[in-house]
Amino acid sequence: MKINQEYKDGITPDSIREIKHLSELQHPNIISLFAVFSTKDQNISLVLEHLPRGDLEGLWKDRSISYGGADIKSWANMLCQAVWFCHENYVLHRDIKSNNLLISADNTLKLADFGLARSFADPGWPMTYNVITRFYRPPELLLGSQHYGGCVDIWSTACVIAELAIRDFFLPSETDLQQLSVITDVFGIPTEQDWPGISKLRHWKVNFESAAVKRPQPLSYWRQRFPLMGEDGIELLRAMFTMDPAKRLDARQVLEHHYWTNAPRPTKKENLPKQGGGEKKMGEDLKRRGGEIENGRTDKIARKLDFGGMK
Repeated sequence: MKINQEYKDGITPDSIREIKHLSELQHPNIISLFAVFSTKDQNISLVLEHLPRGDLEGLWKDRSISYGGADIKSWANMLCQAVWFCHENYVLHRDIKSNNLLISADNTLKLADFGLARSFADPGWPMTYNVITRFYRPPELLLGSQHYGGCVDIWSTACVIAELAIRDFFLPSETDLQQLSVITDVFGIPTEQDWPGISKLRHWKVNFESAAVKRPQPLSYWRQRFPLMGEDGIELLRAMFTMDPAKRLDARQVLEHHYWTNAPRPTKKENLPKQGGGEKKMGEDLKRRGGEIENGRTDKIARKLDFGGMK
């Protein structure tokens, strides 16, 4: 990471967050930071755990790989363990998505890219709502909420699990306005009765005050679209996708759900399907300069730390 004189300490805020939170969080399902050191020209280098099997998005996009409900349960559980550990240590990740979930040589799934992470705010202290890659952004942030907790990560986590199950983006859109429309097409437009306080959010009036009524999709929609999740998995997903963040499951409640202990049992990680060629993609990701995105991906790629810019 190159020293940037535009910032007070010479380091961009997302770089500081990455170093701070990865230094504090040690967990089997979170990428390890081994060392931070400066080079002769005063640039900063991070030594991160080598995760050669690519990311989760690349895996579900690879049609040569087949997997079932037990495999999804294994990957989902490793993700939920990581999210639970972050929240237990008062850290919000704020950019959980499939290509921030990397796979180690022994098939362990690891949460990476803490450039948007932050500690939980004190009650009443405002936070920015312009976080989380759009496909994974919960409705309260799209409506301008500045007071939130771990519930935002739970919504993103549910999006990742849904993508695994359908092998496609679950809630894709081109704009923030369209993202709200995509969400309400599935979950309906909540009222004050469904979500107390929603009408006080800063973007509610322009989006919903005169909108036609939309009701949530019935259970049959979920059964048809998510057969690999089973009844228990669908029940868990719907609870994680609760529109009112106050009623959404927290990370501990997610792990206590009976989905994990009911059949089928999660696949052992050594038996999980493997993706080939992941190491090359990881190298290209790490070489991407901060703020760069892939062609056609718009803002689906979050900001990257400039690991490859060092001389």
